[in-house]
Amino acid sequence: MNLATHNHARWGADDRIGAANLMTPERRLAAMSLVTTGAVYSLGRLISADSPYMAPAQTPFVLTTAQTSRNSLKRRRAMGAENDAGANLERIEMNVHTGTHIDALGHFSIGEYLYGERLAEDFVSDTGLIDIGIDQCPPIITRGVCLDLSGLDGGTYLEAGRAIGPDDLKCAVDAAGVAFRAGDVACLHTGWGRHYMTDNARYVTGEPGIDEAAARWLTSHDVVAVGADSMAVEVIPNPQHPIIMMPVHQHLLVEAGVYIIENLFLDELVRDEVHEFCFILLPTPFKGAT
Repeated sequence: MNLATHNHARWGADDRIGAANLMTPERRLAAMSLVTTGAVYSLGRLISADSPYMAPAQTPFVLTTAQTSRNSLKRRRAMGAENDAGANLERIEMNVHTGTHIDALGHFSIGEYLYGERLAEDFVSDTGLIDIGIDQCPPIITRGVCLDLSGLDGGTYLEAGRAIGPDDLKCAVDAAGVAFRAGDVACLHTGWGRHYMTDNARYVTGEPGIDEAAARWLTSHDVVAVGADSMAVEVIPNPQHPIIMMPVHQHLLVEAGVYIIENLFLDELVRDEVHEFCFILLPTPFKGAT
């Protein structure tokens, strides 16, 4: 892996959105033309105190009620209000990689370099990313392609440490009868999501996922993002190179400028055999967040 393979030069040294440049108005319109029934599939997971998380980098989700209607009624009555306007307001503390989420381009580095050969020392501050944070990712409205890989080994789900390679993806593409187009989002169903909130310890200690070769196969097809029903999208532990960690994140985010979407809920798409659809994701624009 080296900086010479970076994709940023394709869109200029000052590019901040990476593969999102592939979402042209024409491709958005083509994606919206896929809507024929009006059915909606929510691919996001419930975010709660029961959401799985990986310590120590991730911390538990905590929601507390900062103001209750009971207390606000008292305060407003004391101010002279006569209409009993009560309000409830919560405070949330969480790692932003809780539940279903999209990784900003600045989430990972190769050594000291972020996407676009930005020096982490110059672009990562104590209060967030100075550049290429999730607030710069545009709305993702494009064609989604869902591939069911859960039965590759004859069961209903793949085991942790099962690497998904390019040949596996090609077989799934053939089985689905679809082909990737520039600007697509790849949604990969491994069946591992069955452990989300049912066996969190198992869910976070390993997972099936794509290897680096599969990631490069996907980026060669000009996808905008790659998502899966797992915590990291890539295979953990890496059976081929156990001392190389998170190479898929490094390739997708840093080299190719391709976003990663984690903890997707894809079961209903697979159940209904929906292989292509209009994919809509609106990143929450937290300034400087990863």
